[in-house]
Amino acid sequence: MILWFLKDRKFAVDEAVSKLAKAIKWRQDFHVSELSEESVKGLYQTGKAYVHDSFDINGRPVLVVVAAKHFPSKQDPLENEKLCAFLVEKALRKLPTGTDNILGIFDLRGFGVENGDLQFLKFLIDVFYYYYPKRLGEVLFVDAPFVFQPMWQLVKPLLKQYASLVRFCDAETVRKEYFTEETVPPDFRR
Repeated sequence: MILWFLKDRKFAVDEAVSKLAKAIKWRQDFHVSELSEESVKGLYQTGKAYVHDSFDINGRPVLVVVAAKHFPSKQDPLENEKLCAFLVEKALRKLPTGTDNILGIFDLRGFGVENGDLQFLKFLIDVFYYYYPKRLGEVLFVDAPFVFQPMWQLVKPLLKQYASLVRFCDAETVRKEYFTEETVPPDFRR
C-alpha cells in the first residue's frame, strides 16, 4: 500500500505520507474492513455494479458499472458509496502478481438524465485519487449517449491528468479489444 502512494506522488515522501494518512483515516471512518457482500446486499443485487469473474486480456480484474441501473433519487447515497468501496476492494483482492491496476467499464447504454449523479461521481473521483491511487489502469465509457456529454464536461476538469485514463468506445470494442469470447462480461455478450 505504501508503494502505491509513493508511486502516485512520484516518490515525494512527505506528499505520499500525507495522502496515505488521509486514506487510512478514510478507511477507518468508512469502516472499509467491515464491508461485505452481505452489508451491501440490497444494491449489489440490483446488478448495477459487479466485479467480473474473468480478467481482461491484459490480466486485470474488471469492475463493471451499469449506469442505467443507478437511480440517485431512489437509492441511498451512503449505500452507493459502500457498494463502490466494497467492489473496489474485491477487485483489488483479485490482482494477480505483477498486475497493479484494474479496468473500469462504465456501461452507458440506456443512461438517462435520471441516472446522472454528480455527488457520486465526486465520491468516485476521490476514491481513486485519494484512497486508491494508481489502481485504476483504464476506464471505458461504453456507448455514451448525448445526454452524458454535459456531465463529462463538468467532471473532466476535476480528473486533471487522470482524464487520460478514459476511453470512449462501443460495446463491440469492449468485446474485441479487451476480452476473448469466453471471458467477455455477461452484459457485453451477443
